[in-house]
Amino acid sequence: MDTPSLATTTAVPSPANDAPRHQDLEIKDAHLIFSSVWQALEVDVGREALRFPKEIILLGGAPGSGKGTNTNFIIKARGLTCEPIVVSSLLDTPEAKRIKDAGGMVGDREVISLLLRRLLEPQFRDGVILDGFPRTKVQVECLKLLVDRIQTLRRDFYHTPLGMHFRQTTIHIMVLFVDEHTSVERQLKRGLEVKAHNEKVHRTGIGELLEERATDYDPALAKRRYRVFKEQTWEALQSLKEIFHYHFINAQGNIHEVEQNILKELQYQSTLELDSRTHDILRGVPVASEIIVHARQEMVKRLDAYAFEQAPLFASVVSFIDKKIVPIVIRHAISGVALVNTEDTLLDDPLALAMLIDVFSERGYHAAVDLHRIEIPERFDLTTGIITCRIKKVYRIQIRFEGSEIRRGN
Repeated sequence: MDTPSLATTTAVPSPANDAPRHQDLEIKDAHLIFSSVWQALEVDVGREALRFPKEIILLGGAPGSGKGTNTNFIIKARGLTCEPIVVSSLLDTPEAKRIKDAGGMVGDREVISLLLRRLLEPQFRDGVILDGFPRTKVQVECLKLLVDRIQTLRRDFYHTPLGMHFRQTTIHIMVLFVDEHTSVERQLKRGLEVKAHNEKVHRTGIGELLEERATDYDPALAKRRYRVFKEQTWEALQSLKEIFHYHFINAQGNIHEVEQNILKELQYQSTLELDSRTHDILRGVPVASEIIVHARQEMVKRLDAYAFEQAPLFASVVSFIDKKIVPIVIRHAISGVALVNTEDTLLDDPLALAMLIDVFSERGYHAAVDLHRIEIPERFDLTTGIITCRIKKVYRIQIRFEGSEIRRGN
């Protein structure tokens, strides 16, 4: 949803020749604000409990760009299971109301404090969408400081029993963009729809009234709202473009077209999801053209657990895949089906089999393994007529992926 700007404690804009000085002040303010908030957070919850989401999507969008319409689609596309955090709604929390009731202003310091505490909730552990953050330069700097602290926590706990709780956090910036003409047109259209809906509710007494915004009825106000977005939120998100993973979504078209644009931007990439050490181990396994995203979060957890807790076995399995299976897969690239028979005793370990399947799933393949036991005669007793056999284990591995279609002339 589109939300109004939050109150801010940043400096008042000044002439261009004073910009560097005020920018320095904003950065200084951000450091003071963040340090204060972080210190209080450590005291309240303890350092070992500072476990932030695995994935944070910063969702921004021009008025009328369809954030509310597309948020659920983005949640589904990323396999998230929690509702987004709408930052402006933090102003309605009991904590924020206590600040306002005491005569205080919910500025950058309070927003950062409320947001960080919300991010620590277990429901957001695998990932979350932040709607409406950051909006100010101070919030931008605080986001950078948060990422630095998360990386420090990860380094400090990496080789401890708590290492799995401090996974590599990925930051995505996603901007749904429409031009001014489209934005104004959609805002006014929404106004007509809301007005008609509310008139029906008043007339029939059925349904709930929707919020009516002055900007949805006045073209001049709708234009001003769009320009405020360009000057504040757009500028804030653009300043992070070179630091985090940035997704610019063309939201000009219809719902289906926008959804396709979102999917193209959110193609799953292991380099953005896995722990860096895990990714290094898997580097030799090529990525298929279509990545399987079903149960992505649980699969990523298992793979990271292999790398942390079963590193020698995991390395052996990846090496086996790279040397014994990948060459055969490459030879069957056109058909999309590769069959591999092996007697390697590595696969006698059930965990190794599980690793093998997860590795191929992560790289975009579908793997199935069957075990065939074959009796091989070794000795024949002429006196008793008894034949002694040994059991030969053959693992039949089937690898499926999207092959290449070759057009043939008639």
